[in-house]
Amino acid sequence: MTANRTGTTDLIESSADSTGPDRRRRGGGVLAGTAAYALWGLLTLYWPLLEPAQPLEILAHRIVWSLALVLVVLAVRRDWQWLRTLGRDLRRLGLLLAAGCFVGVNWGLYIWAINSGHVIETALGYYINPLFSAMLGLLVVRERLTPAQWVAIGLSAAGVLWLAIDSQRPPWIALGLAATFACYGLARKKADMPTWQGLAVETALLTVPAVGYLIVLAATGEGHFGGDTVDSLLLVSTGLATAAPLLLFGFATVRTPLTVMGMLQYLLPTIQFLIGLFGLHETITPAGLGAYCLVWAGAIIFLVAYGAANRRADRALENM
Repeated sequence: MTANRTGTTDLIESSADSTGPDRRRRGGGVLAGTAAYALWGLLTLYWPLLEPAQPLEILAHRIVWSLALVLVVLAVRRDWQWLRTLGRDLRRLGLLLAAGCFVGVNWGLYIWAINSGHVIETALGYYINPLFSAMLGLLVVRERLTPAQWVAIGLSAAGVLWLAIDSQRPPWIALGLAATFACYGLARKKADMPTWQGLAVETALLTVPAVGYLIVLAATGEGHFGGDTVDSLLLVSTGLATAAPLLLFGFATVRTPLTVMGMLQYLLPTIQFLIGLFGLHETITPAGLGAYCLVWAGAIIFLVAYGAANRRADRALENM
């Protein structure tokens, strides 16, 4: 590869991460990202099952049981050696601390929004998220976009703006979800840590306040764990419901550019949108539906452009 930043070089760099993965590695990342976003979308039907527990209690259980599940996996694998070096790697530890904070806020806001009847607005947040991810990819990771991808982002941005105007109020839920999740993805990618280990650190950093809150709830009789068997099992299952898609996401982020991960996320809000509209019978205006069509068009153009650029980059690598 020459030092000149030619069109072919840009395509190679835009379709691969800093380690230069081969086609199988990139394909595995895209498949894992797709599965993660699909599972996250279907969780829209899961969180209401945990009521009458309040969102903050659900969040605390989600953190605690996620850590418990990860610790079991690490114990089975006898994978503890990394703890010795992590304590000396302050940069990585700081990135994982930031990732844990971002994902904790995102989890809490997401659970509250779903259980408060804001499913379609939650979908808007995850439509906005790829725009945040693309900007972070450009500004921080120096990923590059083709002209077609810029057109796609422009269409998506126009659709999101239209949706915000149609709602007649600032989309605070949407903006909060988008910003926290995009920042989580960036911090997780920069930390460059194996998935199980990274998740263990992220959830461990959040477990102390989570356990403290659950102890207060139990002492005041306001908790919902330990009473009804079904409710208790559902709260325990938050660990698996959290770990499965998050592990897939962590696997994908180190193998796929942020811009691609951002566009794959359109699968998540599409599932949420369909559940909110047809399953939960939330309403959307004709103007809002037109705005969603712009967003969907942008997502399709971006993915087609990425596929074309990826094929050209593969051919260029084969000829080198």
